[in-house]
Amino acid sequence: MRPFTTRVVNPVSRRFAGWLPWFGILTYRGRKSGREYRTPMNVFRRGDSYVFALTYGSDVDWVRNIVAAGECSLRTRGRDTRLVEPELFVDPRQRLMPVLIRLFLRFNRVTEFMRMRIA
Repeated sequence: MRPFTTRVVNPVSRRFAGWLPWFGILTYRGRKSGREYRTPMNVFRRGDSYVFALTYGSDVDWVRNIVAAGECSLRTRGRDTRLVEPELFVDPRQRLMPVLIRLFLRFNRVTEFMRMRIA
């Protein structure tokens, strides 16, 4: 499923993800290449932080790149925000997710998340 998402879904969703609620575009640099990447993502604001459900787990390149850099940029609802201090955590109950999203995450057994503070 991941190759399909990367090659088909992401290019299409990049067109609108930076403008819709619960969606955003993460901009970050590759930890080895230094190349800039833009990845569309579901994102949920919780106080002075944003939380991401790691549907493919924490061992994917975009997560490792952001953790290594300690920061990234997020465009959501047409606004750019700098995020810092990535924190990976496990929450089998998905407590920081909206109720509708929890149902999807439970069905897919997603328990890993990343939280980042607004700089």
